[in-house]
Amino acid sequence: MASDQTRTAILHAAERLYAERGFGDVTLRDIVAAADVNLAAVNYHFGSKDELIAELFVSRSIATNRERLNELKLAEEAGGGRASIDSILRALVGPTLRGCLGPERERSTASRFMIRASIESVPPIRRIKNREIDHLRKFAAAMRRSLPEVSEVDLYWGLHFALAMAHQTIRDSERLAKLSDGMCDLDDVGTIIDRIVAVSVKALTGRQTQTKPAAKLVTRGAP
Repeated sequence: MASDQTRTAILHAAERLYAERGFGDVTLRDIVAAADVNLAAVNYHFGSKDELIAELFVSRSIATNRERLNELKLAEEAGGGRASIDSILRALVGPTLRGCLGPERERSTASRFMIRASIESVPPIRRIKNREIDHLRKFAAAMRRSLPEVSEVDLYWGLHFALAMAHQTIRDSERLAKLSDGMCDLDDVGTIIDRIVAVSVKALTGRQTQTKPAAKLVTRGAP
């Protein structure tokens, strides 16, 4: 097997096994058996199990962060350089939720892998999350331009809480569905995004926001 094909086979096998069984229950021997390669190939291409997990997570995160930043750019262009806080938060949480929830995404290996990454705390993923924050700084800067009257500390907390709500929804979607006897529709990703954005905007500004992205926000005086 050619070197590039071997690397791809290892990545595909590892992502599928981690998605199905979790990080703790999958060994390198499981991966090489599924990829039909030898253990030396994994060591050659990745060096260790942690490095393999890190590469998988980074490759998926890059795509999500690129989508986030593209949506942020479009929102700022539409606002003449100053996007509304609603559109900023929608760009922040939307790609992650759309990538992991919904009947089509939940069946894909990529989305199930990222759900595992959200649920299970493993060192290589924690290190990446703590290190790769440049794209979040761009969101914080956009939030400052959008809400100059709000303290910087409150903006950082607002960003953090919006991300926390999105990740908690991904992690515990099944429990919420059971708790609500199905009234909370976890397949309706658009409404989930609307709810998280609405709660985040109200926490930051004290005002309500429209639930549909196409609707124009109407402010009725000061909060």
